[in-house]
Amino acid sequence: MRTWAGSIAQPLWLQVGALAVADTAGLAEPSFQQLRIFLTLGEELHFGRAAARLHMTQPALSRQMKDLEKRLGVVLFSRDSRTVSFTEAGRGLTEEARVIVESMGRLRLRAGQWGRTLAGHVVVGTIGAEAAMPYTRAILEHLRASQPRLTVEIRSLNFTEHLVQLMSGDIDVAILRPPVPVGIELLELATEPRVACLAVTDPIADLAEISLADLGDRIFVDVPPEVPRVWWDFWAMDPRPDGTRVRYGPVVSDMEGLLLAVARGDGMCFLPAAARELFPRPGVRYLDVVDLSPSASALGWPVQYRDRPGVRAVRAAASAIAVSSRGRTPPR
Repeated sequence: MRTWAGSIAQPLWLQVGALAVADTAGLAEPSFQQLRIFLTLGEELHFGRAAARLHMTQPALSRQMKDLEKRLGVVLFSRDSRTVSFTEAGRGLTEEARVIVESMGRLRLRAGQWGRTLAGHVVVGTIGAEAAMPYTRAILEHLRASQPRLTVEIRSLNFTEHLVQLMSGDIDVAILRPPVPVGIELLELATEPRVACLAVTDPIADLAEISLADLGDRIFVDVPPEVPRVWWDFWAMDPRPDGTRVRYGPVVSDMEGLLLAVARGDGMCFLPAAARELFPRPGVRYLDVVDLSPSASALGWPVQYRDRPGVRAVRAAASAIAVSSRGRTPPR
């Protein structure tokens, strides 16, 4: 009787608040995948396009969204036969969902790094044809002999990915072509000349060799804005020795896209001389440039991860290869 009387005596607002808390507590929490779907649908505002981006069927996406709305207890999108739009609640919850998804992404990244460390696994990123170069094969052979329990994953990356993933720690080390942004340490492996890559239809394509002045104001192929500009400025020779700035044309993210743009006559580029043998393509001509500085190949790693076991093992192998090929002690 005392409990019943006490319950009746409670203020109405307190009884309603208690019911609301109990109801919210009974809802299932959203899944990480549902929040990703929510954000993607919010960007596209189209079920078909969002499903295509997420590599899932539209009915499956719809079911996940309905379940997410049930779990949250609010309607996130207004739907009719033609349009999809945010509700006020959906728009208001977007930033919180984004924070959770980005935090989960960082958690997974850090867990993967620790997992590789504890399991004796290292991820080596490469760009262009670096995986096929003699020094890369020599480093991997040395690793196999000196660290038989270490498993090595080779990941081929495009122009955007190789530096972004290295700086984020998504890969442990990379065999790449400098320069690199601040925060990445390098061990030089080899040097070679750079060559001009032009369409065969270019008026100077049949010359034996050229100078930078011969290239005039030709359009240069560009890369996405996520690529550190210090890297592409070197490869574009921007500015040129006389101080003129380069004019940029089509944006490409990988070697095949770059070579296609050159073959079509949409722009030119400079590449390592090894491209002659490794990337012969119809419609493309490689020319020696007498006053073009050479390029280097290097092993790179983030400064903060230099002493992780996997990184240290690859560094040691690369140092051993550098010593044997040059006959001198590599830089520390």
